[in-house]
Amino acid sequence: MRTMQSFAARLALAYAASGSLVCVGLDPDPARLPADLAKQPEPLLLLNRRVVDATADLTAAYKPQVAFYSSIGAEAQLEASIRYIRERAPHALVILDAKRNDIGNTAEAYAREAFERYGADAVTINPYMGEDSVLPFLARPDRGAILLCRTSNPGARDFQDLPIEGKPLYRHVADRAATRWNQNNNLMLVVGATAPQEMAALRAAHPDLPFLVPGIGAQGGELDATLQAGLNAQRTGLLVNSSRGIMYAGSGAPNQIRAAAQSLHSAINAKRAAFR
Repeated sequence: MRTMQSFAARLALAYAASGSLVCVGLDPDPARLPADLAKQPEPLLLLNRRVVDATADLTAAYKPQVAFYSSIGAEAQLEASIRYIRERAPHALVILDAKRNDIGNTAEAYAREAFERYGADAVTINPYMGEDSVLPFLARPDRGAILLCRTSNPGARDFQDLPIEGKPLYRHVADRAATRWNQNNNLMLVVGATAPQEMAALRAAHPDLPFLVPGIGAQGGELDATLQAGLNAQRTGLLVNSSRGIMYAGSGAPNQIRAAAQSLHSAINAKRAAFR
């Protein structure tokens, strides 16, 4: 059963209990299901259970992307997957990757969806609509909001890098988030591994703000550069996400899934040990 600890305490527990900064993305694309699961009832749930079984002791968080479930009417399999994570890896955070947002009671409804329907510890949100659209996701000290800040996709530079009053827009988002919105210490930023210089600038400006880091592997982000740019003084402060690289390793064979997660876990911890 999920405790009522603060989100900050849950994040610290996830780091400590796993000895890991790894976040495993649970993005079960129906077109890429392992052959032995593709024709089974509830194949997304079965694949997620396989991934969780193989990685439970190696990960600090799991991040299901809601679109892979809702696009085929499989929300029940997402709910069951989250329940399984709670049973099998109770230390791990569950991050609902939904990139929600709106204003007023609609934002509050999105927050209820993430935190009450799915029981997630945190949800990704888009801060473009400003403060009144963000605060409903931060109202519960035991749950977190993870704001898109400097993302990993090529189009990120279209708006996020635009200079405004001497700083790029993503820096204004981070500054406002850290100084105005993070009153419950339950806010994180999405900062892509494909932008290590931008990550370093954000870490220098906000030494204690945790980052969710997509973009390692298939998107071209480099692990060493990411850790050098983003680790905090405690050698934590990051959740380094891998989705396809773990979930589909060896065509979804359990031993290959574990090997991929172990490789990322070991590489991160070797760099953490050498970090100064």
